[in-house]
Order: sequence, then C-alpha cells, then structure tokens
Amino acid sequence: MTPRSAPDRLLAVLAAFDHGHPALSLTDISRRAGLTLTTAHRLVGALTDWGALERDEDGVYHVGLRLWELAALAPRALALRQIALPYLEDLYEATHENVQLAVRDGCEVVYIEWISGRSAVGVHIRVGARWPLHATGVGLALLAHGEPALQDAYCARPLASFTPHTITDPARLRRVLAEVRRTGVAVSTRQVTDDALSVAAPVRGPGGAVPAAVSVVVPERDAQVPALIPAVRLAARGISRALGWQPARET
Repeated sequence: MTPRSAPDRLLAVLAAFDHGHPALSLTDISRRAGLTLTTAHRLVGALTDWGALERDEDGVYHVGLRLWELAALAPRALALRQIALPYLEDLYEATHENVQLAVRDGCEVVYIEWISGRSAVGVHIRVGARWPLHATGVGLALLAHGEPALQDAYCARPLASFTPHTITDPARLRRVLAEVRRTGVAVSTRQVTDDALSVAAPVRGPGGAVPAAVSVVVPERDAQVPALIPAVRLAARGISRALGWQPARET
C-alpha cells in the first residue's frame, strides 16, 4: 500500500476529532487517524504549536481556537449567518424555543447558527453539528427542494435510524418530501430523540434556489404546530428576501 502523503496524515489527525470525540489523548489520535504513535506525536506537536490543537493540563487534546478563527471565515456560512441572525432572533422572541439555521453538505445537514431557548427541549445540536438529511426538519426541507437526482440517490441509500420513529423506508421518505414541497414546511416528529418536534421552512436565494433552512425545535408533548408554522415561515421568508429572493408575482 502506498504511504499516505504528509498532508493526508495531517488531515487525518484533525479528522480524528468530531462531535462524539471532542477530546482525545495522543494514543486515541494515533488509533483514530490510523497512524503510528511516533508519527501522531510529531504531527500533533506541529498542530499544537500552530494553534490548531490545544493540550490541557491532563495531556488531552482539543481543537484549538486557530481553527475556529479560520472556520468563521467560510463565506457560505459567514454571510448567511450575518443576514439571517436578526430574523432568527425574532423567531426566538416569538417562540422562546430552540431556533436553528442549517445548510446542506452532501447528504448531511450542517448547523451554522443556533439560538438556545432558556427552558426549551434539549437537542443534540450545536454549531457545526451534522446529521443525515432525513432525520431533521431542516434536512427534510433542504432535501425536498434539492435536485431530483439528489433525492433519488438519497432514497437509494440506507436510512440511519435514531428512534423507533425515524423514517427508514424510502417510499415513506418520498411521500414526506412531496408533502414538504406541497405545504412549504417540514414537520419532523421524534426523529432524532423521542421528546422533540421541529418545524422547518426553506430559505430561498435569488432565482428560487434553496441554500438553507430555518427551524424551531419544541418539546413534542407540548407542540402547537399550527401556531409555529406561520412564525417559521415568516422567518424563512424574511431571510429569503434579505438574500435577494423575490416571490413570483401573481398574474
């Protein structure tokens, strides 16, 4: 087998960290990156010196602030977050529940902004978190307005299950996506956890493309979906207009 290049090994060290493994020992990094301990030690040292990693007093490594500084410069997320934030804050004031903004990256949804309700339902979401498209409200909104080829490819792949209620049947997923397109909103109930419901709406850009989705997440037992839908739609519409979208004029 051809040895991996130096950049590949460096990226493997960074890829060893994820939301399930935010803190790793040198041995953990070596194992998860598939590197010898000696190579991992050398690369981790270089990354720590540069600020990409930080080492705490227990010898455990974490992602460093230098990477956060770079990630904050990503144009797709930065501009969208700045434009969307006033509307997300309005949605939070209207609901006092968890409010989220997300974009699609391949077959996953990536959360780029999140406002946490003070007494809202707990969610497994933070900025930068990824989830499969079919398991979240924002993911369903994005998938429903994606290209037909994307939907076909997604429905042909295994659909991960997180609760007994998660959509795992491709035929059912297609019906849900059709309903999202018909109503303009996605309602996701107990798909990731047994106690949460989300209502999401697509954010449109110039020309009508859907670069993002916005949602509110509430306790499933207390959900007042008819009352949430107008608020979520209003936030999505406001962000869309700020991005340059113009609704079609009725003739």
